[in-house]
Amino acid sequence: MKKILIPIDFSKASEHASKLGSKIARATNSEVHLLHMIEIPKGAIDMVSNSTFSMPQNMLYIKKTKEKMNEHQETFFSKNENVIQSILFESASEGILNYNNKINPDLIVMGSKGHSEIEEILIGSNTEKTIRTSKTPVLVVKKDEENFKQKNLVFASDFKEQTEKNEPLKKLIDFSKRFKSTFHLLKINTPSTFENTQTSKRKMEAFAKKYELPKYTINIQNDSSIDEGIINFSDEVSADIIALESYGRNTFSHFFNRSITKHVSNEATQPVIIFKT
Repeated sequence: MKKILIPIDFSKASEHASKLGSKIARATNSEVHLLHMIEIPKGAIDMVSNSTFSMPQNMLYIKKTKEKMNEHQETFFSKNENVIQSILFESASEGILNYNNKINPDLIVMGSKGHSEIEEILIGSNTEKTIRTSKTPVLVVKKDEENFKQKNLVFASDFKEQTEKNEPLKKLIDFSKRFKSTFHLLKINTPSTFENTQTSKRKMEAFAKKYELPKYTINIQNDSSIDEGIINFSDEVSADIIALESYGRNTFSHFFNRSITKHVSNEATQPVIIFKT
């Protein structure tokens, strides 16, 4: 892992994302990119172009924003060696995606407002668009994770066979290896998604071998629904993080459709990382 992108809006949610992002960056010796978007009247462009603005209040606002970014960096990233600040004059969702395409980070860390504002996690415009269109894994943080230790990672999937290694998933695994995490591979059986144990184990063993997982467990859990199964199992193993898959522009496959992922993100207290397959 070399680069981590952290969009910030100076809210409590972005503070939570910054705390965890800073910790991950130090553990992986990664470069941190702090990104803030400003939506101003049409005609304003990026600061680095040395353009002037017609309204003095715009310049004052930009100056104050830069001061707030410096304060944010000093508060949450004083122990990080390489931090880059960027201000873009775009909408939040467009700015995140454009900057993501520009620097090609290994991870995006975003805050959310927690249980009561679940729409801001996956269905809300900014984070949902980032998850849906970005090829980069997105880590969604809902609360202060000051004592975060990624020892137990639950990876729930249907473990369908893939001909090639998935690059976002490979980045997730490489990142987890830095923390010496145990991968808890999880297949949920429900009355409508039942698969026999031998078939599931074969798929999961093949997955572990393909991605060279150093520490992993194989788990098949029966539950009334996939989302409840993921939450219940994650609580049982005291998971530090939950990993879910998204499937291209259709968002989530039949295994992890939008309602399932929404429920997991709503009910789970752990950070949730979503990556595209």
